[in-house]
Amino acid sequence: MQVDSFFEWLGQAIGSVIRFIIDTLSGLFNLLSNASSNFVEGLAQALGMETSIISIITLILGLMLLWSAIRAFMNASIIMGIVWLLLGLWLLSWIIH
Repeated sequence: MQVDSFFEWLGQAIGSVIRFIIDTLSGLFNLLSNASSNFVEGLAQALGMETSIISIITLILGLMLLWSAIRAFMNASIIMGIVWLLLGLWLLSWIIH
């Protein structure tokens, strides 16, 4: 009888530890989710764009095109730099109001 209560106590202790870990991780992920949501909201408001995933992907792609233009200019490739720059600015002009 005493062995049964020991294993019951052990099960409750392990269950409580697991529950604490899950609650802690849930709170941490909720905090990170809220922080990233607020970041995207602030970024979108500052740029004057929508907060959809398509707008964020377009922003990232446009910034990558501008980065390619900077790299092309640094490699003394003026024509390709102008092409990348115009493509990047054209793409970014779609999403920024």
